[in-house]
This record gives sequence, C-alpha cells and structure tokens, in this order.
Amino acid sequence: NMAEQDVCPHMDSIGEVTKEDLIQKSKMRRMLHNFVSSYADHSTLHAQVTLKHNLTVNLTTFRIWCYVCEREVFLDQKPALVPVPEAVPLAASHPLKAVPIAVAEEGSESEEDELKPRGLTGMKNIGNSCYMNAALQALSNCPPLTQFFLDCSGLVRTDKKPALCKSYQKLISELWHKKRPSYVVPTSLSHGIKLVNPMFRGYAQQDTQEFLRCLMDQLHEELKEPLTECSLTVISEKERLKEKRMSGSPLRGGSQEMDEDADVDTSAEEQAPWRTEEEQSAPDAHTEVQSQENNQTSASGQVQSNSTSGRRPAGVLRLASFFSKFLSPSCLPAQLLLSSRKKKQSHYRSVISDIFDGSILSLVQCLTCDRVSTTVETFQDLSLPIPGKEDLAKLHSSIHQNLPMKTGVCPDTYGSQGWIAYIMDSIRRFVVSCIPTWFWGPMVTLEDCLAAFFAADELKGDNMYSCERCKKLRNGVKYCKVLKLPEILCIHLKRFRHEIMYSFKISSHVSFPLEGLDMQPFLAKDSPSQVTTYDLLSVICHHGTAGSGHYIAYCQNVINGQWYEFDDQYVTEVHETVVQNAEAYVLFYRKSSEESVRERQKVVALANMKEPSLLQFYISREWLNKFNTFAEPGPISNHTFLCQHGGIPPNKYHYIDDLVVIVPQNVWEYLYNSFGGGPAVNHLYMCAICQVEIEALAKRRKTEIDTFIKLNKEFQAEEAPTVILCISMQWFREWEAFVKGKDNEPPGPIDNSKIGVMKGGHLQLKQGADYGQISEETWQYLLGIYGGGPEIAIRQTVTPADPDSLHGERKIEAETRAL
Repeated sequence: NMAEQDVCPHMDSIGEVTKEDLIQKSKMRRMLHNFVSSYADHSTLHAQVTLKHNLTVNLTTFRIWCYVCEREVFLDQKPALVPVPEAVPLAASHPLKAVPIAVAEEGSESEEDELKPRGLTGMKNIGNSCYMNAALQALSNCPPLTQFFLDCSGLVRTDKKPALCKSYQKLISELWHKKRPSYVVPTSLSHGIKLVNPMFRGYAQQDTQEFLRCLMDQLHEELKEPLTECSLTVISEKERLKEKRMSGSPLRGGSQEMDEDADVDTSAEEQAPWRTEEEQSAPDAHTEVQSQENNQTSASGQVQSNSTSGRRPAGVLRLASFFSKFLSPSCLPAQLLLSSRKKKQSHYRSVISDIFDGSILSLVQCLTCDRVSTTVETFQDLSLPIPGKEDLAKLHSSIHQNLPMKTGVCPDTYGSQGWIAYIMDSIRRFVVSCIPTWFWGPMVTLEDCLAAFFAADELKGDNMYSCERCKKLRNGVKYCKVLKLPEILCIHLKRFRHEIMYSFKISSHVSFPLEGLDMQPFLAKDSPSQVTTYDLLSVICHHGTAGSGHYIAYCQNVINGQWYEFDDQYVTEVHETVVQNAEAYVLFYRKSSEESVRERQKVVALANMKEPSLLQFYISREWLNKFNTFAEPGPISNHTFLCQHGGIPPNKYHYIDDLVVIVPQNVWEYLYNSFGGGPAVNHLYMCAICQVEIEALAKRRKTEIDTFIKLNKEFQAEEAPTVILCISMQWFREWEAFVKGKDNEPPGPIDNSKIGVMKGGHLQLKQGADYGQISEETWQYLLGIYGGGPEIAIRQTVTPADPDSLHGERKIEAETRAL
C-alpha cells in the first residue's frame, strides 16, 4: 500500500531526531548558507563522497530527501501537509506599495479583508513539475499580471486552442481566493502547455526559463488584439513634444559623417510595447536580442566573446564618445522610431506585451568605412552572462576608464592552434568547474552581469560584421542600450552550459538587490522611460546539477510585504536574508515609483468625495488596472472598447460591462489632465457603421466562397481542360482563412512570385513549388477582386493534325494490312 511505499529503510540509520533539534540547526543555517550556496550542490556531492550520508533535510521546510531511494521520505511514514503559516500582523510602519485600489467600484472588500495575505497557496508536484510550479508562483506574485486576471476576468476571451489563458485565470483565482486551500493541483494548465509544446510532455525535468517563455508567448497569442489607427495616435502631450524633438533633431547634429553613413533598419520596432504580425511567426524576440550578446560562458563564469585582450583597438577608442551621443533617441532619425506607424502591417498588443516587453537600441559600426547600422529589438527577458574573475577585472577596469569593453577570450584564437588546443581548453574549463567558486572567485553582483551584457562587443574573427557599404565581411563594434524599460523586468542568469561532450552548471553566487536596482546606467539618453529603479518581486532558484535538481521560488507577498518560500505544495515564511543568499536563476523586478502611489491616493480621495456631477464618464477597465498596478500606466486608452468611429463594436457590445468602469467627473478630469489620452466617453452605444460593415463583410465572404465552390466543381467536371492555372498556396490559405471568418483582414494581392521561375524569357512553374491548380475562370474571378499575379499556366493544348499527313498515314496502314 501507499504507507509501505513511503517507508525508507535508511531512516533507521539516523537515530532519534526531534523537530526541536532541526529548529536549532536551522538557526545556524544563515551562518552556513554563504559557504554551502557557493559550492556546486553541496548535499549531492557530499552524499556521493560519503556513501553513508544518504539523507538530506531542508532546514526551512523540514522536508527529507533520500539519495539512495531517490524520493522524498517522511518521519511519520505518511506524507503530512505542512500547514501554510498565517500572516504576521502588519506593522504600522510597513509601506503598502501595491495594495489594489478600487475606483468607483461597488461592494469592495473591507480593509481587514484586504490586509489578509492571500496568494500563499502551494502547488502539488505532479511528476517532476517543480520547474512549472516555481515559474507559476513567480508569475503569480507579479501584481500587474495577477490583478489583470482577477479584476479584468471579462477580458480573458479567446477562440484559440488550447485556451491556456482560461486555465491560467482559473489557477490564479484559486491561488488568490480568500478561502484558499493549502495547495492546488495545476492539472489543466499542465495539460494545455503540453499541447502547445511537445517538449513538456512526459515527466522529465525541464528548464523553468523555457517554460516561462512558452507560457507567456502562448498567453500573448491568445489575448492579443490589433491596434487601430486611433489607438496608435493616442499619445500624451508630453510624448508628442518628445517625438517632435526627435523628428526635429537631425542626425547631423552629432556628426556630419555619421549623418551620411547612418543606416536605419526598416525592421526597427517603435518604442511602444506592441508586436507586428511578423513577430508572431518569427523566432522569439528575446533570443534575437541575444544574438550577439549571448556569448558562451565557461565553468568559471568567463564570457567567451570577441576581444583577445584588455587592449582596445584604435577604432573603439574614438567610438567611446560617439556611442554616448548617438545612443540618444533625440539624435536618431525620426523614421527609425516612427517607422512602425508607416508600415501597412497589423500591430498587436496584449497584457503580456504591456507588462513584460521592453526594447533595446543596437548599433553596429564598420571599423573600415565607419558605416553605422541601427536596429531596435523587442525583448521579454534579458539573458545575462555570469562573468568570471578575469572578466570582472577587465570589466571594472573599463568602467573606471569609462571605456566600454566586452570581456572574455576570442574564439578565433583557437584558429592557429587547432582542435587540440580547443579540446585541452575544454578539459581545463571542465576541471575548473568542479572547483568551488569561493576558492578563487570574487563576489559577482547583478550589476556586473548587466555591465557585461551591455558592454561593447568587437565583431571579428568568426563573428565579423557583413557591411552593406563594403559588400564584404569587416571588423566591427556592436553597442546596445535599453530604449524602453518594461514594467516588469525579467532577468535570466545563464547558469547552464552545454558542450558537445558534457554539460555543467555555473554555481557562482550572484548578489542581487531586493530594492533599488538602478537601470539608469544602461538606458539610452532621452528614453521615454522616466522610472528607472526596480524592486524585486520574486526569484526562482535551482538546486542541483546540470543533469538533475529541484526548483523553488522566493516571492514577496504584495499585501504584507513578507517573503515566502514556495517549494511545490509547501509555503513557508522566510527572512529576507535567506532570499539574498539564494542561488538566483530567474529574477522578476518591478518598477518602483512613490509618485504613482501618491497619484492613486489622490484618485481614491477624489472618488470618496462623492462630489455630485451632471456627467459620468466611462473609462477602460484594462487601463484602470494599469493605473492601479503600473508605475508608468501611459495615456488613457479607451480604444480598447471603442471602434474607430467612436462607438462600441457589435462583437463587444454584449459584454461591455466587463470592459468599462464608471468614474465621476472630478476623477475623470484629474486622470485626463495627468495622463492624457482618451477619448472621453459619456454614452455607450453600438456602432451602426460597424454593424453595416459586418453585414457587408459577411455577404462578401459568402459570395466569394460560394462562387469559388461553383467554379471549382465545374473545373473538376472537365475531363481534359485546355488550360490549368497555378496559384500560390500561401496566398490561398490566407484567402481561405478570410472567407471562413478565421481572419478579419482580407489577403493582399495574389502573389505567385514564389512559385515561378524565369526560363528562356518565359515564366514557368518552379519545381517543388507550393501551389494549387485552378481553372481559368476561377483565376479571373479572384484576379478581378484582389489583383496581383503573375499568371502561371500549365497548357494542355494539342496541335491539330495535318490532313495530308493523316491521309498518308492511313494509306500506309492499309498497305500494311494487305501484306
């Protein structure tokens, strides 16, 4: 039975140990933690060296693990749930940084209910799922996201499978319910994520960072909404003035040569946290940002980049002052920052992009012709290298000299020495990885990791820059700064390295601040981000080796400000020193702003005045959630529930109560004067223009699909068609999605350019092309509606026979028969 399976024969070897003994030992835990945490999985290695020491005890949760049985064991032979500790009474001096503020809402909870710590609910491990549990607990303690799923539940609507946003909303509701259970079982969300990505199927241990990326990408895909032209132009007066300064400051203000040589990448993103249609099918934005910065990290934390020594090339010396000026958006051409608006492509946003998306400005200069290429890339997280001892010395030296320098050893140094040198160096790094980092490594801070990420990178050797002007590979320098800071900054420390023959984990301790992480040194000048300091929300830790281990999360409760350890179904209050000594793997930081707290207090005071007014105003519930939880909510965006004509879209009218909140006139005037945006809405009505357009669109879809079916049936009935025309299946699939109502936007002109090839001056069908066959009548019908081309035909014409030759053939045949 179950009780017999939980009995561990190795428990008899420890004698009698009382809980009081363990509590006494836990008091010594803080003194031992600095030593133990710096060693690569101390308990595992100790169990391997000392064969008789098979049991390990977590002195925070008092859970016991047996390395021989490879499972959790229990002192009383039956697993007992550790009760979730009740909240410590809130100290009067503790600042409540993010208590949700209800504006003109009826039936709000009492102050006593609001101060009860919710969210202290564990998650049951359903088979090596600690990577998922830790990630979900960390996200659950991000107030802007959690408050959206709790207060804006009516906005969580999707027709896309597997509706992961619904599963996540249900999970958040269970975790933060005032009558919370001790733990929940996240079965529905686990099943949904396995449908999205087969990598998470089965019961193997996975990487928590990969899970986070997959989950957030899917949530964005299900919750994304297209941005209308009106919503793109909702900009506060302050931002309009800033954009005017940008467009009015030509690049030649810095250097005449830079003005002529500067190159603007047309794929640049604007500073707003939206994504284009291309980004949905493109590789993850966070991986694109790291294409150059994501350098290999050795066992000691040494970054493998492209500088061979601490010496700076002559070209980099004169770039130091140039980059500091050129990285200012006020010196950038206006078309770089505003190019997204000029594109005829669909922009999308969601609560995920609003909260987690930031942008990085990257510059690459050719050291031969001085041409500068500029791109703006969107990121959802920053993957930071962990610098080693030598890298820190170079990094600190370059900072003191005010010279940007990327640390590490250039990979092309192996070129002259061959593979033997590379193999020997790999062996050396593997041996070094087995040495405790406290033996020879200095303290590494999170600021050091950020400085290593944003330092200038020399592009040379195997990583040379392809210069458009020189038309060949050239040595270059890449430099980047943050253009827009996200509301919640997700930082991933690259602790795992996978070589051809082996994998290992970098267990160097990285110290990180609980409050006041300053991103100002890494920010581009005149960035729209006004708030640059961050406070820690949660941190995910990995205990173990590269091959196996266990994930836990430390999170600060938003209501009482206390820190808690989330270890699967067990939740335990811990001191902040335990968090500071943790071996961080993924960190979530939130913008900190006292000004935003004061703004909320003013609005609450105005709402409580209950001043009589002749007008009442409707405001977006989603924007109000931003105001309650964001440090920088941005301008009011009522276009989330309005159409371009100013009315309610017919498809949103039946649930308009979920989209808006009524506020009194004095509250609206204060918010509008403070944040701008809009528009003001005093009356809600269904848009008649949109209704007519919807009916016309439905009629058009029915006509097109019925006509196609009719023409295609006639085409199939032909036994020997004289002409068969080809059509690109890529375009046809877009058209099919439109006429079946899966896509609201009609396809563009017919594009057969990818299925044709020129041969002998004639356009012919490309071999292996993805195409479909249609009749000439069908082609003319679609061409008349959408235009485009080119026409690619497969002709079946038969040349008529010559009567004289036919008579001769018959004569020969008759003579043959006679013989």
